Amino acid sequence: MSLPTLMPASGRFVAAVHHFPLRVYFEDTDLSGLVYHANYLRYMERARSDMLRIAGIDQRGEHEGGRGVYAVADLSIRYRRPARLDDDLTVVSRVTEVKAAICTIQQSVMRGEEELTDARITVAWLTPQGRPQRQPRDWTDIYTRLCQGEDIHP
Repeated sequence: MSLPTLMPASGRFVAAVHHFPLRVYFEDTDLSGLVYHANYLRYMERARSDMLRIAGIDQRGEHEGGRGVYAVADLSIRYRRPARLDDDLTVVSRVTEVKAAICTIQQSVMRGEEELTDARITVAWLTPQGRPQRQPRDWTDIYTRLCQGEDIHP
């Protein structure tokens, strides 16, 4: 008997906004049964990585080629409501600013229409030695299109 080929969870763009689905598992919760605060950052990181991959940004290739890597340069987060075991959530991400070496992304963790957490994350493009550098030009073009609300079809 052959096993079916399953693909990992992936999000999708609706216009220029990325939606990433996930479910809360027991390992995500703390002793109170609520999602542990740091796990919201994990959810957002997964969503950002998925968003970039779908948009055509090959972070792995740039890193393995020794050209650079993203690092979080600034983060602000607000917790509004808790998520609980077995909740179906969606991380909604939108690019709000792009400059030569940085990109800012607004993210919300949603349970249906209810916003549970929102954050503003700025990532900087760094050399392998950790110094800021210009992002690849085609990447800033993608981010600019997303900032302007254009649909992305890689």
